[in-house]
Amino acid sequence: MPDFDNIAKRYPGAGTLVKGIQLLELIGEAQAPCTSAHLLRETGLPKATLYRLLGALVEFGYLKHDNAAKTYSLGKRFIELGRSSLSSFDLRSAAEHELSRLSAELGQTVSLTVLEGDEIIYVDVRRPQNPLAVGVDVGRSVPAAESASGRAMMAAMAPHEMNRFITSYDRDTQHSILSEIAISRARGYSIAESGSVPGLIVVAVEVHGPPGMGRGAIAVTAHESALGLEQRHIVGRDLMESARRVMGNIGTASVSISPNPRRHSHIAETLECVDAAGAIVGEGPVWDARENLLRWVDIAAPATRIFDPSGARSAMHPSPRLVSAVLPASDGTMMAVTQNGLERLGPSGDLDPIHDPEAHLPSNRFNDAKCDSSGRVWAGTMSLDASMPSGSLYRFDTPTSSRAVDGGFQVSNGLGWSADDRTFYFTDSGLGTVFAYDYDAAEGAITGRRVFLNVDPRDGKPDGLSVDAEGNVWIAFWDGWRVAGYTPGGRLIREIDMPVPRPTSCCFGGPDLTTLYITSASIRLPAQVLEEAPLSGGLFAIEMDTPGLPTREVAV
Repeated sequence: MPDFDNIAKRYPGAGTLVKGIQLLELIGEAQAPCTSAHLLRETGLPKATLYRLLGALVEFGYLKHDNAAKTYSLGKRFIELGRSSLSSFDLRSAAEHELSRLSAELGQTVSLTVLEGDEIIYVDVRRPQNPLAVGVDVGRSVPAAESASGRAMMAAMAPHEMNRFITSYDRDTQHSILSEIAISRARGYSIAESGSVPGLIVVAVEVHGPPGMGRGAIAVTAHESALGLEQRHIVGRDLMESARRVMGNIGTASVSISPNPRRHSHIAETLECVDAAGAIVGEGPVWDARENLLRWVDIAAPATRIFDPSGARSAMHPSPRLVSAVLPASDGTMMAVTQNGLERLGPSGDLDPIHDPEAHLPSNRFNDAKCDSSGRVWAGTMSLDASMPSGSLYRFDTPTSSRAVDGGFQVSNGLGWSADDRTFYFTDSGLGTVFAYDYDAAEGAITGRRVFLNVDPRDGKPDGLSVDAEGNVWIAFWDGWRVAGYTPGGRLIREIDMPVPRPTSCCFGGPDLTTLYITSASIRLPAQVLEEAPLSGGLFAIEMDTPGLPTREVAV
């Protein structure tokens, strides 16, 4: 609250105005309408002066007087002036059409929030005719770190900028916030339960203008029952499209979320969708020969998944944080590679940290991972938003010790070894390149990095890969609508046309290792693409002529 006495002394002749503003501040910050007795006590004004000021403010519409209850509250004139002020706010003007469109199409409340200091403020709200839609007040403020909108904005910030919002929280809360931001940054939108009203879900996407305009977010607020788990991600995708249009309207560059056009309508005849899971970013398939089932993950709606070809044990276990790969261990347990490095994976998806070589890099995360013939884990890292060449390739000599063996990667991805164990393959999807190294299996050393395959972006981006028993390299092409096989010399030998634009990875499985399992993603796909490719995010399988190599287990 300002020092009103000091302000009145500094501006002679403005005393009455200052007293009126003091009344407005008191009434505006009160949790309920104020009585005249409360205002007399708080201001110390003479009764006659108080009633003259209250009468004038009511006359102008700045206050509303309830004659029956004998209380005062803010009047409609404040809303009118607020709207007039906000009409000149460029980010609001640029977003208003999208807010109205989204609210009408979704039948839910859609808001625009902006960042002011450490808080987000609701500056525009569109509530549809739906009587069950959530009411949100313009002018409401919430701590940025405690709101979906604020965390969506924080996910778009540089680490040093983001950290200032969480320093006042205890260590566990900071860890929880950072985990959620990592997930939000990976998928492009934030999903959170309302911190103030139980039973509400908020989905938000960051928007920003040119320097000086500040940061904002478009948010959908709905009752939990009206926005199921799958629908929340569909709304997130819709919000990303809207944010892209808003930023285009105000001249801010935005990344296209549309995939490359489908090359043709052909689909491999024997390809089958064995699990229409609708994963946001399905990844990391690995065949567990002990249990005769396939394990895989959903990175962006964090979960570990099991597909049992017999139909007996298929399951999905939500993860408390971003998880990018699962690996069988030699002691019969499972391990996972997450945003916190290598962790022990429990039967119900619970995680127990083991070792994180990049704990000092909160803006990075691990991506794909596999084991070599000696049971060492190999895993690559990347920036959370895939924008910087901050990724490294790590070799875990034991679960508790690791070293970086190469670096400077933008999107560390698929990796594997040749059939003779003399060549190591590693993908940087950001560069559109699959590298090959000479590999010393005894020492776990890689040398002689060279380009195995370089891909034109119009043909998609190389993602996860697997090697068969003859040394052929099978690569999933993100935005390429296909998986393709190459000889050890780099010659294309086969393309498996897919009904989805974003296949993400592949592995060989089944009792004789002749089934190629292929994961896929639905993240950031526009609605018209999902109509054409409704199985996006599904798990596919196809029988191959040549078997794959056995899964290697983590040595423990």
